[in-house]
Amino acid sequence: MQVIVKPILSEKMTALTDKQNRVAFVVSKAANKFEIKRAVEAMYSVTVKSVNTMVYQGDAKSRYTKAGVISGRTASFKKAIVTLAEGDSIDFFSNI
Repeated sequence: MQVIVKPILSEKMTALTDKQNRVAFVVSKAANKFEIKRAVEAMYSVTVKSVNTMVYQGDAKSRYTKAGVISGRTASFKKAIVTLAEGDSIDFFSNI
């Protein structure tokens, strides 16, 4: 089972990283906090202080087409906000 799906790179998370040394990831729905902590420490060689998780439900979306109204939902996902130890950081753009 792959625990970490992808990092979340947004303006809000960049500001949170700069101020509070926190990083966000989209993770597997079956993963718990201990597995997330182990995966982040192994993948990025950092020390994790704490992990906060939240599950987002998919949003209801609808659009108007020639055939009528099409309704659906976006995918639901689990998000983990990881607080790193003092002095540790993750650079996602080092391989570019």
